[in-house]
Amino acid sequence: MKAGIHPEYRKVVFLDTSSDFKFIAGSTQGSDETIEWEDGNTYPLIRVEISSASHPFYTGKQKADKAGGRVDRFKKKYNLS
Repeated sequence: MKAGIHPEYRKVVFLDTSSDFKFIAGSTQGSDETIEWEDGNTYPLIRVEISSASHPFYTGKQKADKAGGRVDRFKKKYNLS
């Protein structure tokens, strides 16, 4: 491998903003934010919107779409079941 062309690989903390679930993993992604982990070390913090703690596939809970699709709006407009 050539020196100086690869990004730095290090441990970072990912924070799921929808469920406040945190986990540590290796990544080349950088961040200006840091967080102190349970082991007492400080790691870069990367905020994510979905993780295994909030994804419907892993939780078994589906989120209902409040807006509805085109077909739902059409049926509602013309009183179709």
